[in-house]
Amino acid sequence: MPDAKIALVVRVLPGPGALHQITGVIAAHAGNITSVAILGSREEGEERTFFEVELPGPNGEEILAGISSLPLVKGVEPVRSMEKIYGKRIIIMGGGAQVAQVAIGAISEADRHNLRGEHISVDTIPLVGEQELADAVRAVARLPRARALVLAGSLMGGEIETAVREVRGQGLLVVSLNMAGSVPEAADLVVSDPVQAGVMTVMAVADTAKFNVARLKQRVF
Repeated sequence: MPDAKIALVVRVLPGPGALHQITGVIAAHAGNITSVAILGSREEGEERTFFEVELPGPNGEEILAGISSLPLVKGVEPVRSMEKIYGKRIIIMGGGAQVAQVAIGAISEADRHNLRGEHISVDTIPLVGEQELADAVRAVARLPRARALVLAGSLMGGEIETAVREVRGQGLLVVSLNMAGSVPEAADLVVSDPVQAGVMTVMAVADTAKFNVARLKQRVF
């Protein structure tokens, strides 16, 4: 098992092969890249890339030195990982009014757990339209550190239900408001009150909570 994890922001000269050279250094030191993102440039003539890397031992300095020695690299900055700062992510999507109410519960409960050492962040997107929502649901499974999705609306079904079943199959927890349509039938948990839906979703992903969706005797509240 890896003994260490580092996060880096690398500033490079734009051009083909930059990512290949950097990842080559990381691989040469047996680093396992767990997350990578191309960031926007702050200065003309440079690009920034963010890496999170698991290491088999305390050889972070060697990777820093190796990347810094590449001719195309303008600088390397060690930073705190997104996992330690923003932690687990809860995504809330659907109608604006319902999303806002779910967010009240989720943010209030996340604050309580974050004060006890957790790291949970809440993202929202007011969104309407069957295909738009289905695309957004599928995209949640591709978001880094996303642990749970809350669907907040009055009517969802069809392609959205199909997308919900797909992301649940990929390990994502899906909570739905008790609404018209077939989405509640596909969700892990159905909650009528939007504020309570936000609270229960946070409790389900928090290590500091004693709440397990799998142990519930009912799935509709």
